[in-house]
Amino acid sequence: MTMELRHLRAFLAIAEEGTITRAAARLHIGQPALSRTLRQLEGHLGVRLVDRSTHHLELTAAGRRFGDKAAAALAAVETAFDPNSLAALPLRLGHPWAALGDLTVPLLRRWDAEYPEVPLELRRVDDRTAGLTRGKVDAALLRGEVTAPGLVTELLLEEERVAVVPADSSLAERGSLTLADLTEWPIALNTVAGTTTLDLWPAAVRPTTTIEVVNTDEWLTAIAVGRAVGISTTATPRLHTHPTIAYRPLTDAPPVPLFLAWRRGTPAHPALPQLLRLAREVATAPSP
Repeated sequence: MTMELRHLRAFLAIAEEGTITRAAARLHIGQPALSRTLRQLEGHLGVRLVDRSTHHLELTAAGRRFGDKAAAALAAVETAFDPNSLAALPLRLGHPWAALGDLTVPLLRRWDAEYPEVPLELRRVDDRTAGLTRGKVDAALLRGEVTAPGLVTELLLEEERVAVVPADSSLAERGSLTLADLTEWPIALNTVAGTTTLDLWPAAVRPTTTIEVVNTDEWLTAIAVGRAVGISTTATPRLHTHPTIAYRPLTDAPPVPLFLAWRRGTPAHPALPQLLRLAREVATAPSP
């Protein structure tokens, strides 16, 4: 059977999402069709790419090696067919939410001052790698564990977590909160690009109700109207203020790492080294 781009897209979606169910929803196809596509790819390569022995799918060693190649190949194809690729090349910086927090504007201003000949485009893309594995951006600001194959990451900083609660709730009356304080409320979970899962709580105090959303706007709305509470990082209150939402320090949750990521094995944008240098400098500069 002839292999097609859909086989690469199917494998990368499975690798990034960790389950056939979420990958099928992302690709807008049925689960049986996606499973068949994976079997076709494995049959063509003659190796098992995905270990299906657990509820959460894991890549085999061969799968991890193939993932790097598949991500590079698909990104190269996306770039080749991009009608803008024949014009002046902007540097596309993706993010699924919050970008670089309150350091976003300083980064963009410094870039414009130092490299005015290269446009730096900030793009919000609602998926786990902010469009990086699909060739939609040249680099991305990603929070939490980065497991997508074919990516190189550099840690820029770590952000403390905050509880996000309705402003008229009793939780907003407190100066700080703990994970246990939130368990009686439904928890809003961004299943596409969020860093919060129920594994954040100890098993003895784990919430029993969740509301799943697919982007930051839906997440904020669920909290603002009082349907749920959420957990984010200190980047969010600096970018999203609203009279019906309150942010409180969360004292017993670990910080969230923020990475700059780019693709391995494909020609990088020529200005990527400059972006990496500026991002490091902005992230480590003393607070004013």
